[in-house]
Amino acid sequence: MRGRATWLMFIVAIVFGLVLSHPYTSFDADDSRLGVHGGTYYAVLVVHIFTAAVALTAGPLQFIAAVRARRRVHRALGRTYLLAGVLPSAVTAIPVALWSGRPLTQIGLTTAAVLWLLTGGLAYRAARRRDFVAHQQWMTRNYALTFLAVTSRILVPLLLLAWIPFGGPDAGSIGEQAPTMIPVGQTVGWIVNLAVAEVLIRRRGSGRRPARLR
Repeated sequence: MRGRATWLMFIVAIVFGLVLSHPYTSFDADDSRLGVHGGTYYAVLVVHIFTAAVALTAGPLQFIAAVRARRRVHRALGRTYLLAGVLPSAVTAIPVALWSGRPLTQIGLTTAAVLWLLTGGLAYRAARRRDFVAHQQWMTRNYALTFLAVTSRILVPLLLLAWIPFGGPDAGSIGEQAPTMIPVGQTVGWIVNLAVAEVLIRRRGSGRRPARLR
C-alpha cells in the first residue's frame, strides 16, 4: 500500500477503534451494543473488543516504510499487533460467535477468526525465516481480516439499501432491520477484504522484494 493510503487507513482505524470500544469503557453490560447473557459472555466480549481495537490501530503502522526500516520499532509493533491484538481477539471471537445464536455468525465469524490466527502465524513464521516477501503478503492478508471491524459496519447499511428495490425494508425502517443484516455484513466483509488483499499482493508483484530490515 502507498504511504497516503496507509495513513488514511490508520486514521480510519483510530476513529472506528474509538467508536467501537467506547460503549465498553464503562464495563457495564447494559451499555453493550450486543445482547449479552451472563457475566462471562460480557467479559469475553469486552476482551475481544479492546484487543480488536489494538490490532485495528497498530496494524497500519506495519506497512509504513519508515517503520519497517527501523527493525526494533517494527518488531515491537508487530509483536504488540499479534500478541496483544490479533491473538486474544481472534481467540475470544470464537466463543462470542458461538454464543450469538445466529448460524451465519457462528460459521462466518468462527471461520474468519481461524483464518486470522492462521495468517498471523504464517506471517510470524515468515519473519522468523527472514522471508520478508512472504511476511508482507501474510501480514496484508491478516490485516485484511482485522479490517473486517470496519468493513462489516460499512456493508450493513449498503446491503440494506440495496435490498430495498427487491422488497426489503423501506428507508424509514432500515435501522430496525440492521441487526438481521449484521451476520451477512460480517461474512461478506472478510471475503471482500481477502479478495482486495489478494489484488494488492498481485499488483505488488511476487518478484518485487520489500525493503529489508536493517
